[in-house]
Amino acid sequence: KKSEVPGAMAKADIKPKSVHHAKKWSDDVENLYRFQQAGYRDEVEYKQVKQVDMVECWPETGFVKKLQRRDNTFYYYDKQRECEDKEVHKVKVYVY
Repeated sequence: KKSEVPGAMAKADIKPKSVHHAKKWSDDVENLYRFQQAGYRDEVEYKQVKQVDMVECWPETGFVKKLQRRDNTFYYYDKQRECEDKEVHKVKVYVY
């Protein structure tokens, strides 16, 4: 059995109330696309699973720069947009 940290337990209970698919591209959709490629719902889940406070982002664009997958391999992303128009509808937007 894993030891449970009380502070981390409170954060781990955040669950989305609803979900819908993105209709058009935006900065938020771009970052969600990157989290979902790496196997997470969004930034909230990533921070819960990886127990990190900050996600590394490109200062110029604010897009996610690097994510660690659950199997501990890393995904590295470009400064530019990576989520193409044809991929936008696959991105899930979670509402808390």
